[in-house]
Amino acid sequence: MFIDKVKNQLIQNQPLFIGEESAFRSAILIPLVQVDGKWHILFEVRSFTMRKQPGDISFPGGRIDKEDLTPMDAAIRETTEELGVTPDTIKIIGQLSPYIASSSFVIYPFVGTVDYNEIIHSYNKAEVEEVFTVPIEWLLENEPYMHKVAVQPIPSEDFPFDKIMNGSNYQWRTRAMEEWFYDYGTYTIWGLTARILKYFIEKIKSAS
Repeated sequence: MFIDKVKNQLIQNQPLFIGEESAFRSAILIPLVQVDGKWHILFEVRSFTMRKQPGDISFPGGRIDKEDLTPMDAAIRETTEELGVTPDTIKIIGQLSPYIASSSFVIYPFVGTVDYNEIIHSYNKAEVEEVFTVPIEWLLENEPYMHKVAVQPIPSEDFPFDKIMNGSNYQWRTRAMEEWFYDYGTYTIWGLTARILKYFIEKIKSAS
């Protein structure tokens, strides 16, 4: 009886990863726009007055609210708020694998087309300093470059060292985090945006 109950629970839909329900969940849109008859990806420069990450380059998106039925709904809502477009002008064409930055932070990326002519006149100046586009063709021809960042765990002052083997002499494992960079004109795309962009471009290349 017990094993049957466990088996039934395990065949039910489960979270993407342990901790997903309590993680900070964000959804973003990779906006495909047509400029002079060619496909580009649109990026935002976050307003210099924003409290978090002012001036950073990003995709439209943000936190998934309780009112959002799905991550896709959140991506569409955030895009309409930031770019000033109406929801019916956003055509979702697919979804990428979620990016799990940590057990407490996950990003759900979507890909969709947006009307560029509507964006350039309507984006939210309170959140977006400016928008710019990069041709897909350029991204296919230009590889990003990478630098590594060492990440060292730092236990809190009240960490219970007496509970673990070797106590305060425990050898914490330092890991190397890859940070990717795209330089396009005067713009540098890096961080989570570059990581998700790189994955998307690799998907396009693999389909060629």
